[in-house]
Amino acid sequence: MRVAGVEIPPDKQIIVSLTYIYGIGYPSAKRILDEVGISPYKRAKDLTQEEVEKIKRIIETKYKVEGELRREVMMNIKRLKEIKCWRGLRHIKGLPVRGQTTRKNSRTVRGNIRRTVTSGKRKPPSPK
Repeated sequence: MRVAGVEIPPDKQIIVSLTYIYGIGYPSAKRILDEVGISPYKRAKDLTQEEVEKIKRIIETKYKVEGELRREVMMNIKRLKEIKCWRGLRHIKGLPVRGQTTRKNSRTVRGNIRRTVTSGKRKPPSPK
């Protein structure tokens, strides 16, 4: 089953399967299923074609998902960079944007580069 251009895993519960779509989390999936009237514990492969169509229709009309949402997020980040606000500068420098400390952690944003400080004294070359 494809919804919003994403292949939904058939063997998982439908509430979990819908979270594979970018922009739909667990609460949004629950809201969609309540609106359609489908049990969240039903497997994705057990859905009828009518139920699938109802889910697709709700997602297309009420939610920004996948490409449209990714484009909007990228445009927001681009705007922050252009006006050179604090968050935009953090994006440019590749540092944490939401106030996290950078003294010890922030490996996710900066990459897992371990910069350790040595004593500064070099070891003598080993004899051959």
